[in-house]
Amino acid sequence: MSKKPEKKSDRNKAWKRPRRDRSRLINPEYHLIVAEGEKTEPQYFEGLKNEINNKYPGRIDIHIEGIGQGSNTKALVEKAKDIQSRYDNCFQHIWVVFDKDDFPAEHFNEAVTRCNELSNGEITYHALWSNQCIELWFLLHFSYFDSDLHREEYFPKLTQRLGSEYKKNRDDIYSVLRDHLEDAIQNSKRLMDFHKGEAPANCTPATAVYEIFEKLWVYLK
Repeated sequence: MSKKPEKKSDRNKAWKRPRRDRSRLINPEYHLIVAEGEKTEPQYFEGLKNEINNKYPGRIDIHIEGIGQGSNTKALVEKAKDIQSRYDNCFQHIWVVFDKDDFPAEHFNEAVTRCNELSNGEITYHALWSNQCIELWFLLHFSYFDSDLHREEYFPKLTQRLGSEYKKNRDDIYSVLRDHLEDAIQNSKRLMDFHKGEAPANCTPATAVYEIFEKLWVYLK
Protein backbone atom coordinates (compact mmCIF):
# COMPACT_ATOMS: atom_id res chain seq x y z
CA MET A 1 0.00 0.00 0.00
CA SER A 2 1.41 3.41 -0.94
CA LYS A 3 1.81 6.08 1.65
CA LYS A 4 -0.72 8.89 1.37
CA PRO A 5 0.67 12.41 0.93
CA GLU A 6 0.44 14.69 3.90
CA LYS A 7 -2.53 17.04 4.03
CA LYS A 8 -1.71 20.73 4.11
CA SER A 9 -4.17 21.16 6.96
CA ASP A 10 -2.20 18.66 9.07
CA ARG A 11 1.27 20.17 8.68
CA ASN A 12 1.14 22.55 11.63
CA LYS A 13 -0.75 20.34 14.04
CA ALA A 14 1.04 19.54 17.27
CA TRP A 15 0.91 15.80 16.77
CA LYS A 16 2.77 16.18 13.46
CA ARG A 17 5.69 18.12 14.93
CA PRO A 18 8.86 16.23 15.86
CA ARG A 19 9.22 15.47 19.55
CA ARG A 20 12.03 17.48 21.09
CA ASP A 21 12.62 14.84 23.74
CA ARG A 22 12.77 11.99 21.23
CA SER A 23 16.34 10.69 20.97
CA ARG A 24 17.89 10.91 17.53
CA LEU A 25 18.30 7.53 15.91
CA ILE A 26 21.88 6.51 15.18
CA ASN A 27 22.48 4.10 12.36
CA PRO A 28 24.30 0.98 13.58
CA GLU A 29 27.97 0.76 12.77
CA TYR A 30 29.81 -2.46 12.09
CA HIS A 31 33.39 -2.87 13.25
CA LEU A 32 35.78 -5.77 12.75
CA ILE A 33 38.78 -6.15 15.07
CA VAL A 34 41.49 -8.54 13.89
CA ALA A 35 44.41 -9.19 16.24
CA GLU A 36 47.53 -11.29 15.95
CA GLY A 37 47.23 -12.51 19.54
CA GLU A 38 45.06 -15.45 20.50
CA LYS A 39 43.95 -14.20 23.91
CA THR A 40 45.51 -10.97 25.23
CA GLU A 41 44.21 -8.63 22.53
CA PRO A 42 40.89 -10.43 21.85
CA GLN A 43 40.08 -10.57 25.57
CA TYR A 44 40.93 -6.89 25.99
CA PHE A 45 38.76 -5.77 23.08
CA GLU A 46 35.99 -8.10 24.20
CA GLY A 47 35.73 -5.82 27.22
CA LEU A 48 35.28 -2.82 24.93
CA LYS A 49 32.64 -4.67 22.93
CA ASN A 50 30.71 -5.66 26.06
CA GLU A 51 30.72 -2.15 27.51
CA ILE A 52 29.31 -0.62 24.33
CA ASN A 53 26.72 -3.29 23.69
CA ASN A 54 25.49 -3.20 27.29
CA LYS A 55 24.85 0.54 27.01
CA TYR A 56 23.66 0.74 23.41
CA PRO A 57 22.18 -2.55 22.20
CA GLY A 58 21.96 -2.68 18.44
CA ARG A 59 23.88 0.55 17.90
CA ILE A 60 27.21 -1.05 17.15
CA ASP A 61 28.36 -4.54 16.25
CA ILE A 62 31.99 -5.38 16.97
CA HIS A 63 33.24 -8.68 15.61
CA ILE A 64 36.56 -9.86 17.08
CA GLU A 65 38.90 -12.32 15.39
CA GLY A 66 42.09 -13.58 17.05
CA ILE A 67 44.44 -14.89 14.37
CA GLY A 68 47.09 -16.46 16.57
CA GLN A 69 50.80 -16.03 16.95
CA GLY A 70 52.99 -16.55 13.93
CA SER A 71 51.16 -14.25 11.53
CA ASN A 72 53.50 -11.57 10.30
CA THR A 73 52.22 -8.02 10.17
CA LYS A 74 51.65 -7.93 6.40
CA ALA A 75 49.85 -11.26 6.35
CA LEU A 76 47.59 -10.09 9.18
CA VAL A 77 46.24 -7.23 7.08
CA GLU A 78 45.49 -9.62 4.21
CA LYS A 79 43.71 -11.98 6.61
CA ALA A 80 41.60 -9.06 7.80
CA LYS A 81 40.70 -8.37 4.19
CA ASP A 82 39.70 -12.03 3.70
CA ILE A 83 37.51 -11.97 6.81
CA GLN A 84 35.84 -8.78 5.59
CA SER A 85 34.97 -10.44 2.27
CA ARG A 86 33.73 -13.56 4.09
CA TYR A 87 31.12 -11.41 5.80
CA ASP A 88 30.00 -9.85 2.51
CA ASN A 89 31.89 -6.61 3.17
CA CYS A 90 29.44 -5.60 5.90
CA PHE A 91 32.03 -3.89 8.13
CA GLN A 92 32.66 -0.17 7.71
CA HIS A 93 35.74 -0.16 9.94
CA ILE A 94 38.41 -2.85 10.12
CA TRP A 95 40.85 -2.46 13.00
CA VAL A 96 44.06 -4.48 12.58
CA VAL A 97 45.89 -4.90 15.90
CA PHE A 98 49.56 -5.85 15.78
CA ASP A 99 52.85 -5.34 17.62
CA LYS A 100 56.31 -4.57 16.34
CA ASP A 101 57.93 -7.31 18.44
CA ASP A 102 60.81 -8.75 16.40
CA PHE A 103 59.23 -8.34 12.98
CA PRO A 104 61.42 -6.61 10.35
CA ALA A 105 60.94 -2.86 10.22
CA GLU A 106 59.94 -2.94 6.55
CA HIS A 107 57.18 -5.49 7.19
CA PHE A 108 55.84 -3.42 10.08
CA ASN A 109 55.77 -0.22 8.02
CA GLU A 110 54.29 -1.99 5.00
CA ALA A 111 51.40 -3.28 7.09
CA VAL A 112 50.48 0.30 8.00
CA THR A 113 50.80 1.38 4.37
CA ARG A 114 48.64 -1.54 3.22
CA CYS A 115 45.83 -0.46 5.56
CA ASN A 116 45.85 2.95 3.93
CA GLU A 117 45.82 1.40 0.46
CA LEU A 118 42.81 -0.80 1.23
CA SER A 119 40.74 2.07 2.61
CA ASN A 120 38.15 3.69 0.40
CA GLY A 121 35.02 5.77 0.75
CA GLU A 122 33.01 2.88 2.18
CA ILE A 123 35.53 0.83 4.20
CA THR A 124 38.38 2.10 6.36
CA TYR A 125 41.25 -0.09 7.50
CA HIS A 126 42.92 1.17 10.67
CA ALA A 127 46.38 -0.01 11.72
CA LEU A 128 46.35 -0.25 15.53
CA TRP A 129 50.06 -0.86 15.85
CA SER A 130 52.18 -0.79 18.99
CA ASN A 131 55.93 -0.45 19.12
CA GLN A 132 56.95 -2.64 20.78
CA CYS A 133 53.82 -4.26 22.21
CA ILE A 134 50.27 -3.63 23.38
CA GLU A 135 51.50 -3.62 26.98
CA LEU A 136 52.77 -0.12 26.20
CA TRP A 137 49.14 0.94 25.70
CA PHE A 138 48.23 -0.68 29.01
CA LEU A 139 51.04 1.11 30.85
CA LEU A 140 50.08 4.49 29.37
CA HIS A 141 46.85 4.28 31.39
CA PHE A 142 48.95 5.16 34.44
CA SER A 143 51.63 7.57 33.25
CA TYR A 144 53.38 9.10 30.29
CA PHE A 145 56.85 7.91 29.43
CA ASP A 146 58.99 7.82 26.32
CA SER A 147 61.80 5.45 27.33
CA ASP A 148 62.71 2.83 24.75
CA LEU A 149 62.27 -0.35 26.79
CA HIS A 150 62.29 -3.98 25.73
CA ARG A 151 58.74 -5.32 25.75
CA GLU A 152 59.44 -7.72 28.64
CA GLU A 153 60.30 -4.74 30.85
CA TYR A 154 56.67 -3.59 30.72
CA PHE A 155 55.50 -6.62 32.70
CA PRO A 156 57.02 -5.73 36.10
CA LYS A 157 56.00 -2.09 35.61
CA LEU A 158 52.40 -3.15 34.99
CA THR A 159 52.50 -5.47 38.00
CA GLN A 160 53.59 -2.54 40.15
CA ARG A 161 50.89 -0.23 38.80
CA LEU A 162 48.11 -2.79 38.93
CA GLY A 163 48.94 -3.98 42.44
CA SER A 164 48.70 -7.58 41.23
CA GLU A 165 50.76 -9.68 38.87
CA TYR A 166 50.38 -8.86 35.22
CA LYS A 167 50.35 -11.85 32.92
CA LYS A 168 49.49 -12.17 29.28
CA ASN A 169 45.97 -13.45 28.65
CA ARG A 170 44.66 -11.76 31.79
CA ASP A 171 40.91 -11.70 31.21
CA ASP A 172 40.11 -8.72 33.44
CA ILE A 173 42.62 -6.30 31.95
CA TYR A 174 40.02 -4.10 30.25
CA SER A 175 37.96 -3.62 33.40
CA VAL A 176 40.94 -2.86 35.66
CA LEU A 177 42.26 -0.25 33.21
CA ARG A 178 38.94 1.32 32.24
CA ASP A 179 38.95 4.16 34.78
CA HIS A 180 42.23 5.45 33.33
CA LEU A 181 41.19 5.30 29.66
CA GLU A 182 41.18 9.06 29.07
CA ASP A 183 44.71 9.31 30.49
CA ALA A 184 45.86 6.55 28.14
CA ILE A 185 44.41 8.36 25.14
CA GLN A 186 46.12 11.62 26.03
CA ASN A 187 49.45 9.97 26.84
CA SER A 188 49.37 8.02 23.57
CA LYS A 189 48.62 11.13 21.52
CA ARG A 190 51.46 12.92 23.26
CA LEU A 191 53.82 10.11 22.29
CA MET A 192 52.62 10.22 18.69
CA ASP A 193 53.25 13.96 18.60
CA PHE A 194 56.75 13.31 19.94
CA HIS A 195 57.42 10.96 16.99
CA LYS A 196 55.61 13.05 14.40
CA GLY A 197 56.94 12.43 10.89
CA GLU A 198 58.73 9.18 11.76
CA ALA A 199 57.92 5.79 10.26
CA PRO A 200 56.04 3.53 12.73
CA ALA A 201 58.99 1.14 13.08
CA ASN A 202 61.15 4.07 14.25
CA CYS A 203 58.64 5.27 16.84
CA THR A 204 59.96 3.65 19.97
CA PRO A 205 57.87 3.66 22.01
CA ALA A 206 54.50 4.57 20.50
CA THR A 207 51.06 3.08 19.93
CA ALA A 208 48.05 3.86 17.74
CA VAL A 209 45.59 1.80 19.80
CA TYR A 210 44.00 5.00 21.13
CA GLU A 211 42.45 5.65 17.70
CA ILE A 212 39.67 3.07 18.13
CA PHE A 213 38.70 4.61 21.47
CA GLU A 214 38.55 8.09 19.97
CA LYS A 215 36.35 6.77 17.18
CA LEU A 216 33.99 5.02 19.61
CA TRP A 217 34.16 7.62 22.38
CA VAL A 218 30.54 8.72 21.82
CA TYR A 219 29.54 5.27 23.09
CA LEU A 220 31.96 5.29 26.03
CA LYS A 221 31.69 8.72 27.63
